[in-house]
Amino acid sequence: MTSTADKATLLQELHAAPELLLVVNVWDAITAKVVAEPPGTKALATPSHGIAASRGYPDGEKIPRDEMIAEVALIVRTAGDLPVTADLEAGYGDPGGTVARAIEVGAVGANLEDQMKPLAEAVKAVEAAVAAAESAGVGFVLNARTDAFLKTDPETALAEAITRGRAYLEAGASNFFVPGKLDEDQVARLVAELGERKVNLIGIPGSIPLARAQELGVSRVSYGPWSQNVALTALAKLAEDVYAGGGLPADTRKLN
Repeated sequence: MTSTADKATLLQELHAAPELLLVVNVWDAITAKVVAEPPGTKALATPSHGIAASRGYPDGEKIPRDEMIAEVALIVRTAGDLPVTADLEAGYGDPGGTVARAIEVGAVGANLEDQMKPLAEAVKAVEAAVAAAESAGVGFVLNARTDAFLKTDPETALAEAITRGRAYLEAGASNFFVPGKLDEDQVARLVAELGERKVNLIGIPGSIPLARAQELGVSRVSYGPWSQNVALTALAKLAEDVYAGGGLPADTRKLN
């Protein structure tokens, strides 16, 4: 079994590599097993929204931290030698302690949201998370996230994201995550200002093509709650088809 330290090194290397890192988010043991099996899978990521929803909680740190960490631990065990990065929301009021807990259960990376808090406060959260990882002696991949494109004026979102990205990277974050529907010009500007293989995006309907993201110097694309929505869409369609007199799709695979 690969050690936590070695998994962390691998995850760092995957983010720095010229090839775009693709991570399809998983939210429990069976989804981790299914996504881990295809040969193209190099790492797993968890979605905070997806885990919360699967346990009956709304998004936004409503799920108790212990429950979130317990699910991350189960996914890490299921993932085997694959590195796992966990979405830890904004750190549940204790970003350093939350990262330490995640490392204890074997996670080697994390998203940390800024929730558009004042910049100084958000930077302190990044610093606390970085310090926790350094104390654990793990080359943890901290993916500092800004909600600039989700919660601010579109006219000022790009400038705000660049300011926050610089601050978080200077505070020790490994990468900078900018969820939202960004166009090519916005992505290119972020990479130019923050560095190649430093900017991470989310795959959503209407996102720029993956090949173009790689050409622009993006480090990683993940899918957040959208992978769960794909699965739930299939389930909803099955129910609708069954109630209409149909049945299982012919291309259904037995994966559990």
